[in-house]
Formats: sequence, structure tokens, C-alpha cells
Amino acid sequence: MNTLAAILIPISYILDHSQILFVVSAEIKLKTSVKIAGFSIFVETSHFKPKLIVVDIKPKITPIYQTSVFNFEDLNELELYFEQPGQSYMYTRYGNPNSDELAQEVNKLEQGAGAVVTSSGMSAILAAILGFCKAGDHILCAEEVYGGSSALIRQELTRMGIEVSFLPASDTYSLHEYVQPNTRMMLAETISNPLVQVLDVRRLAQETKKQGIKLIVDNTFASPILTKPLLLGADIVVHSVTKYLSGHSDVTAGVVICEEAEDAQRVLKVMMTYGLNLSPFDSWLAVRGLKTIWIRMRQHCSNALTIAAYLQGHPKVEQVWYPGLEQHPQHELAKEQGEGLFGGMLSFRLKDDTEEAVNKFMRALEHIPFAPSLAGVNTSISHPLRTSHRSLSSEQQQNMGITIGVIRLSVGIEEPEELIAELEAALDNIN
Repeated sequence: MNTLAAILIPISYILDHSQILFVVSAEIKLKTSVKIAGFSIFVETSHFKPKLIVVDIKPKITPIYQTSVFNFEDLNELELYFEQPGQSYMYTRYGNPNSDELAQEVNKLEQGAGAVVTSSGMSAILAAILGFCKAGDHILCAEEVYGGSSALIRQELTRMGIEVSFLPASDTYSLHEYVQPNTRMMLAETISNPLVQVLDVRRLAQETKKQGIKLIVDNTFASPILTKPLLLGADIVVHSVTKYLSGHSDVTAGVVICEEAEDAQRVLKVMMTYGLNLSPFDSWLAVRGLKTIWIRMRQHCSNALTIAAYLQGHPKVEQVWYPGLEQHPQHELAKEQGEGLFGGMLSFRLKDDTEEAVNKFMRALEHIPFAPSLAGVNTSISHPLRTSHRSLSSEQQQNMGITIGVIRLSVGIEEPEELIAELEAALDNIN
């Protein structure tokens, strides 16, 4: 305490005054001497209750509020917390300045009425569903979605008494045969994982409104830079913040954005009650990553289009899935909905559709890692059959066209010529 008090004195003041007296209480209990730069500083203190001195500092970047709980002066201040929600903080599971900042920034991008940050993309989907569904309710889900989403709905929510029907792509916009009296919502992805099929959000939103159910859109693959589903009629948008929003493969987080403020409050209640909150530090990291999303997404998209065109012309590649290619079945839709941007994700199938060929390809990649995630600034590959969609049955995998030779490529922001050279060398390694 005494050393800290001495250090806080400006150095220029110390040089002019070899002896300085600090009196912090009328009752003197302790006298000590501290030497700084050869000068003796005498400090007198007493036993006292420490009290924080608030200084009007204005950092450019929001500090990290790495605390689990916040203090109150008395019962009156506590009551204000409950009477005026959103004006102060009590417990980080309920709210924290860092997670609130992230929610506000994503909400601006998606142009929603409110957003709730969660601990992961999966917890975001869970919060969005549990906010409006209970035991005995029924939900619809597009057949081609992230395998983790499918497993959550198919294996876990059904244990809670929530029924589910999966829709094949051919029936995505014809829900009348699937909607039941207890149907509450439908979940789909803007750009599907892993074969990057593009959802006509406006068309599906018109159908869900006709059926009187909510539409939840997972916008992770597109990001709000390409598509804003709420503006196209969706009720709720979810993201794995881990991916493009944060963008640097160093955060695990999720977010739910709602078109109605009342819905956002309901999701917030689920997040708080189930303990799905995000830590202050991860929130801070995600906000930092979010600041560069505009420039990152443009480079991701530009590189992906270049590489997709290259792979399409390679003799050892059987098929390429990328919305930016004119041959893609939803190319025109993607062009309109993404305002000329097509995303940074693509998948391709090796002509030699075998495990041996896949392993040879992976091992030959020197700088592109096999990492079962996506959307970082560094390019990586993944294998849907053995990672994201391994929980599906063989029949489901086959129906979706996910074979052993399908490789998903998350294209980063490196120089495209360097990426093509590495892919060329790896493909040359296949017999």
C-alpha cells in the first residue's frame, strides 16, 4: 500500500521534493520510508477500510471486466438493479459489459431488435429453440444443416419431449405436409454446411409466416456482410461467433439476434437460467475480431472464388460446390442475396473417392492444416464425413452426397497464388 502510494506521485514532483507526507487518516498507525530514484519518501498511514477512488479515464477500447460479480453500496442500490434492468450489473452469468458490447455490435450488423451472446454456436441454437419450445412441441429442420445442429435436435431435444421433422431440400419451401398443430418453428441455414446450398430466405420466411411458425436462420456461413436474414423476413438469426464474426480461431462463442425485442428478452432468460453465458475475455476477443469483419469477408470471398475456379478445372477433382460458380444451382440467388459476394466456404470431391486419396492429399499440405472448424483468417480443410456429420447415419450421409472423398475448404485471407500452389502440390500427390 505504501509503495503504491509513493509510485503514484508524478516523477517530476518527486525530483523537486525529497520529503512528502501522506496522511490518509487522522489516526496515524504506521510510518514507513520508501526510496525512489535516491529520494526518501516518508509515508504515514493508518488502518482504514480500502475505498476505490474513481478516476475519469476514457479508454478507446472497452476494458476487460474479468469479474464474476459486481458490488452494491447498499440495499437501495440493489433494488435499483431489479427495478431498472440494463442500467447496472450484478452477476456475469446475467450480464457483463463485454458480452453486452458484443451483443450490441452484432445486433447492429444484423439490424435486429436485440441480441443475446452465448458460450458457443450450439448454445445459441439451444437458447433460440428453448426460448419458444417446450415438451410436446414440434419443430422443423432442413435436412442439410451442420451435423452438430442435427445431433442436438435429433438426439437431445427429443429426450426433452420436443418432436422434430427433417425436410429434404426438395420440400424446403412446401411446409404444409410437415406442419402440425404443435409446430412452433423451423431451422435452416443461409448457406448450408458442408455443400454450400443457398437458402432463399425471403421465400421460406413467407412460407413460415403463412404457416404461423417462427423461422430461425443460422447465418454463420454467410455472415451479415453477405446476408441479413431478419431483413428478408426471418424471426431469429443465430451465429457461431467462433467463425466469421470473431474470425481468428481463438474464441468459442455464439449469438442469437431477434426481430422482436420481446423475443430477445425470452432468449436472454433462457441464457441466464441455463448458464449459457460467454466469458468477459472471450467477449472482448470477439469484439476485437468483429472490427475487421468487413475487410476480412471481402478477401475470404475473393480468394474462395479464385480457388473454386481453379479446382473446377483440375483433372483430379470430380465436383466443386461453391455458390460463386455459374454452374451452382443457386448461383443467381446467391448473387442477389449476397450482393455479389458468395462466401469463403467451398467443398469439393476428389475423383479418387477413397480414404487413401484423402489422406495423401492431407499429408501433402504443408501450410493448410486439417482443422475441424472454419472461417479463420488462415485457410484450413475439414472432412465432413468424419467430423461435422459423422453423427448422421450412413443413409443420411449418402442422401446428402457426403462421401469419403468430400473435403471442405475454409478459404482464408492469404495470397491466393500461394494457396493454389499448395493445393496443386497436394493434388499431384494423389495417384
